[in-house]
Amino acid sequence: MRQSPDTVMTIKEVADYLRVNQRTVYRLAVARKMPGFKVGATWRFKRADIDGWIAAQAASPVADDPAAGKRAR
Repeated sequence: MRQSPDTVMTIKEVADYLRVNQRTVYRLAVARKMPGFKVGATWRFKRADIDGWIAAQAASPVADDPAAGKRAR
């Protein structure tokens, strides 16, 4: 099933989409490192926001990579 960009996803759906553990999604959402919002006590995520977040993550240097901040001379 293909989802539209305005689809709202649960933690489980985001975890499946990203192929990570549900705890990882929850931890990132609580730390405000991933775009999401709460409906009552449960987290929800807009598909378009997650896709934008993925693009931003792919464009930024990896923090754990010591070479990421170095420029070629």
